[in-house]
Amino acid sequence: MPKSRSILRSLGPGFLLAGAAIGVSHLVQATRAGADYGFLLIWILLLACITKYPFLEFGPRYAASTGEHLIQGYKRLGKLPYALFIFITVGSMFIIQAAVTIVTAGLAEQLFGMALGTFSWSLIISAICIALLLIGRYPALDKSMKFIVSLLGLATLIAVVLAFGDGRLDRSLSISSPDIWNTASIAFIIAFMGWMPIPLDAAVWHSIWTREKSVSTGKISIREAFADFNVGYLAAAIIGLLFFLMGALIMFGSNTEFSGNGVEFSGQLVALYGATLGPWSETLVAIAALIAMFSTTLAVTDAFPRVLSEVYMIEKPDATTSEKWNSYRLAIFIIPAVALVILSYFSMTFTVLIDFATALSFLSAPLLAWFNYKLVTSKVMRKEDQPGKQYRFFSLCCLVVLVLFNFVYIYTMLN
Repeated sequence: MPKSRSILRSLGPGFLLAGAAIGVSHLVQATRAGADYGFLLIWILLLACITKYPFLEFGPRYAASTGEHLIQGYKRLGKLPYALFIFITVGSMFIIQAAVTIVTAGLAEQLFGMALGTFSWSLIISAICIALLLIGRYPALDKSMKFIVSLLGLATLIAVVLAFGDGRLDRSLSISSPDIWNTASIAFIIAFMGWMPIPLDAAVWHSIWTREKSVSTGKISIREAFADFNVGYLAAAIIGLLFFLMGALIMFGSNTEFSGNGVEFSGQLVALYGATLGPWSETLVAIAALIAMFSTTLAVTDAFPRVLSEVYMIEKPDATTSEKWNSYRLAIFIIPAVALVILSYFSMTFTVLIDFATALSFLSAPLLAWFNYKLVTSKVMRKEDQPGKQYRFFSLCCLVVLVLFNFVYIYTMLN
């Protein structure tokens, strides 16, 4: 089989990564960054995408080389890295599930206008995700993401191009940017970096999806895994930039602040497109945004139970495949249920919930980054599959940046 055709067959996990990424970090955080600060934070967006790149790429690299996912790798590193990963996952998964679900619910309420409320929509969306995953499993998830990512990317690109073309750039650049050297702004910057373009623990999800893909298509080479990752990551980064530009070009300086209510925020988001493409576009864009957020919710609803089922298999090496899937089925009901309980208390202040979840992800990023680096430079990886000297140096520089931002955040919060 020609190499290009082989790479096309291996594409899939990267689109799952993009589908999981293009959600809260893009529709909410990136748009808010542009709307509140103009172009001032564009370097933060680029820095987040650059510094997370190697550590997210190490996930599929490790899986393609060893046939293991990163959780098995963390176990190899020792009890402490393994325990810290489980702690980080359990400590964040309910909040992340709640955050992505409530944004999806807000878009559904905005689109259908049935006055069901965000909690009812969250319940409906969770039930649909669970049903799809239990019926279709990985193949259905794999195929749907390619269409979803392409649809939203095209709609957002058209809106941004039209916004540039009607003089909005000059207006945005002429407005003075606000001060970022204060507690509220630094807290938002860290929250913005936390999920831009995706939390670092998604490297674990990607390693599991890569292994699942290899089951259906045969062993995936390092070259194929690298190409697949780059397609998904580049798509996620570019679409994140487009949402940032939407906020900076259309909302910055308009004296309009994003609402903390999920339904109202969704309405403001859809209105951004209507302001550039025309009122006719709002329904189309609402559908595209809902599909994008639904893809994120679907990916997250699959990822955390899959992680827990893999942990179960590590803890019980004699467990059967049937027992593994029983643990997956149990977790796929429990995690959304706890998330719905959280939503019942935070549904009217969802931006606070999202800021908390994103900051938590960023604070744990240096630890996961170091674990991933240790794994891909360890003896379990074939020498030819390990990153070269220049790439290692680049990775360590990225790790230093992540650590420095953590210290800045902690210092700011304590003073």
